[in-house]
Amino acid sequence: MAYTPEMIAELEILALYNLDNHQEGLKVHNNASSRAQYAITRLHQKGLVTQADGGYLTSLGLDAAEHAQALLTILAGQKA
Repeated sequence: MAYTPEMIAELEILALYNLDNHQEGLKVHNNASSRAQYAITRLHQKGLVTQADGGYLTSLGLDAAEHAQALLTILAGQKA
């Protein structure tokens, strides 16, 4: 299975969430790129965020964001 551009856009949104503060949400404004708007809408449809324009992570969304951010850290490489 290959990553689609839609999946990459969703991962990029999940990477924006602050995992240190679960009370901090995101809002994707209507002047954001259509790519970001569609990505956040898909995340909402999948039950990962509370609002169609962002909001807070659901428990499933928190798991996804943690994994997405961990993957980005691993792929970026750790400097010793």
